[in-house]
Amino acid sequence: MIQTHLDRTDKKILIELQNNARISNLELAELVGLSATPCARRVKRLEDCGIIQRHVTLLDETLLGLSLTALISISMDRHTPERFANFEEQISQFPEIIECSIVTGQSADYLLKAMLPDMARYEEFLLGRLTKIDGVTGVHSSFVLRKVINRANLPLNHL
Repeated sequence: MIQTHLDRTDKKILIELQNNARISNLELAELVGLSATPCARRVKRLEDCGIIQRHVTLLDETLLGLSLTALISISMDRHTPERFANFEEQISQFPEIIECSIVTGQSADYLLKAMLPDMARYEEFLLGRLTKIDGVTGVHSSFVLRKVINRANLPLNHL
């Protein structure tokens, strides 16, 4: 990881870009108290060092018919690099999976977050694809009833 010094202005830039990645450079510069050219240079530096990884558009999942969010714990039969690599390669091909983490502190090896239209589609996904991956021995699913907090912005108050 490349370490870079972030000052107050960098922090302001990151906060504003997290709130609106489509903001013009001129508007961003005005909000953070810079002229346009130095602001553009700072954004470029934050991109080049990897702090800004990409710019995305957040979509409303409900309006798009993705009303079911599943949190899925996966247990594997063997803890070998090959088994884990195969699992990770397989699930990376499933567009329904929007997050995947290796976890500790519970009986599961992976925690997945999946978004699907409904329970029937989840059943097809679970039985037709997920449980067919070599090494998967246990699946425990929980379903989100209501999202209390749903943030995309990272907390930057520690900077």
